[in-house]
Amino acid sequence: MFPTTPQAHPAPARQRAAPSPRSPEPQPVHAALICVALPALAISSTADGQLTGRGMEGFYRSGRRVLARCALRVAGAQPLTVQARPLAADRARFTGTLRTPHDPGPDPGLLVERLRTADGTERITLHNHTRRALRLPLEITFATDLAELGAVAGGLPGPDLPASVHDAGLRWATDTAHATVTADPPPDDALAAAGLLRWGLHVPPGAHRTIELRIRSGTTAPAPSAARGSAVPASAKANAGRPPRPWSAARLQCEDSRAGTLLATALDDLSGLLIRDPAVPADACLAAGVPWRCTLAPAESLSAARMLLPLGTGLAASTLRVLARTQHADPGPEFGRIPGPLRDAGPHSPPSCTGIEATLLFPTVLAEARRWGLPAPEVERLLPAAERCLTWLCRATEPAAGSPAPGGCVPDPAPTGPYRCETQAHAHRAALLGADLLDGCNRPGGDALREWAAALRRRFRDGFWIDDAGGGRPAALCAPDGRPLTRLVAGAAHLLDTGLLGAGTFAPGLLDGTRADQVARLLNSPALDTGWGLRGLGGKEDGYNPFGHRSGAVRVQETAVAASALAAAGHEAAAASLIRGLLDAAETFGYRLPEMYSGQQRTGDGAPVAHPTACRPAAVAAAGAVHALVALAGIRPDVPGGTLSVRPVTGTPLGALHLTGLTVAERPFAVHVSGRGLGMVEEAADGLQLGA
Repeated sequence: MFPTTPQAHPAPARQRAAPSPRSPEPQPVHAALICVALPALAISSTADGQLTGRGMEGFYRSGRRVLARCALRVAGAQPLTVQARPLAADRARFTGTLRTPHDPGPDPGLLVERLRTADGTERITLHNHTRRALRLPLEITFATDLAELGAVAGGLPGPDLPASVHDAGLRWATDTAHATVTADPPPDDALAAAGLLRWGLHVPPGAHRTIELRIRSGTTAPAPSAARGSAVPASAKANAGRPPRPWSAARLQCEDSRAGTLLATALDDLSGLLIRDPAVPADACLAAGVPWRCTLAPAESLSAARMLLPLGTGLAASTLRVLARTQHADPGPEFGRIPGPLRDAGPHSPPSCTGIEATLLFPTVLAEARRWGLPAPEVERLLPAAERCLTWLCRATEPAAGSPAPGGCVPDPAPTGPYRCETQAHAHRAALLGADLLDGCNRPGGDALREWAAALRRRFRDGFWIDDAGGGRPAALCAPDGRPLTRLVAGAAHLLDTGLLGAGTFAPGLLDGTRADQVARLLNSPALDTGWGLRGLGGKEDGYNPFGHRSGAVRVQETAVAASALAAAGHEAAAASLIRGLLDAAETFGYRLPEMYSGQQRTGDGAPVAHPTACRPAAVAAAGAVHALVALAGIRPDVPGGTLSVRPVTGTPLGALHLTGLTVAERPFAVHVSGRGLGMVEEAADGLQLGA
């Protein structure tokens, strides 16, 4: 019975207070299962594989949610989930069961598998394990809003759009975009008003039946373009097809088998983050991470490319070419700088500029890529852009006219400061490696850069070192008036990351030996080392927050940089401790390390907790894992000089290891490190003189 009496209605809108607008709020994805093959991705928030449109669930393509809801029912019931797991960076499988009327006991007779891929394909397979044929009604409910990824991520999705029947499925459209879902075999019935497709499946005993869904998208073109058969924009065409991996297929066999799993997972995740440059589709680089930053981030893309140099120089070269096309090349104060957005630096300092970091990384990456074997013609092609970066670097230390800011250090982001500790480390390394690059290419300016670096060292030692009873510490930053911020931060690890020069040597650092040793001790102390990695801010500092993205959380990139730099500087026990902690953390995250996780101190029964808004996968986290593991072998190439040395970390923190599939001088490279820490090169390019 339905009521026939008039129902009470809410008061008219003009008599009610207008609801306050929702403020954007990041949607949690830390527990989601994410499949990624940019520009496509699929986000599943629950283990049952059902997409309900909540939060960020759905299939995405080129920054738009193509499908928000995909809910399956078999014989009127939802399968009971028994497993959900990733198969690769771009694929996941959801397994469920259903009991049928023919099941004699508690054992389910029907197995339901959903294989979901980031490219917009889903295969649903029903396996009949009963002794009788089953006639199974199957229905799937679909919906979407075609909302932009940024709006969905901020908690402001659009309303569900009306569907129409299209081909063997459904279609949704706005004035600017459309999406379709088609099925093979075609459905027996399609209800556009309900967004529903239905099948009646006959499944013999011991047999299976599969339905394949294909989710596609495009732009809604004006009528003249549609008449010509073109509904895909140029940018979408540029991104058509996945770029090939610009690195070698490295493998790690180790007594601690988790290390090989971490390396394989990291490389698989990185392949999903590869994107093409729309201007030159042949050039690929890494997007920053999923789901918040599915685009090029200049500093992070360069950092990741640098950490992957042992797997070949292809990614570094293409990333450098992409950024060289964005560089300011017109005369003026910005000449030579690579543009980049501001990045929040936490509650204790103003935002930093990612463009400045990328400008300082550019000559560093090119110089090190040359040592790893980047062909000379490619070095010559990129050298003018590196020279412009170095020109900007030298001009950046000149105080602005009428400004009280002191000269001699590199300000970030404004010409008047502040002056950040890690920015000076990047600048010093860029000057020394840039000088080495210019000398190696018979270009002038190397001596001037070395003099500039020496002046920066003096300035840094006078203005950035804080003496105390514990041996002192570097200041996190100096204000424009010279006042230092004395908080202990993990960014100090960059002071030890000096960069590779010729003959297997490293550039001198900003600190003398005594102070460098003190920084190593600080990095290895409980104040920064959580046991899972380095927290961004010392645990006893004012404002420490274990979930603060710049004030206490563990960032994988900083931990990996610290581990590699400590190993190169001879602090092998500290390096080994960080690498073991990173590996332990990776195991708890299924070997897909998030960009950052909580900085709480490790306890016997504890585990690291992902930051709720961390990218996962993230380029610098995945590349950082590769960087830390390869650092165990201590490979130091000098291809222009014709030499290569291997100096493994003594003590073999993960046991004997065997690295294959690396690339030096554009040729395969393999190395074995024994349980006693002795390195032996098993495969290398002809003409390289090998040494310890």
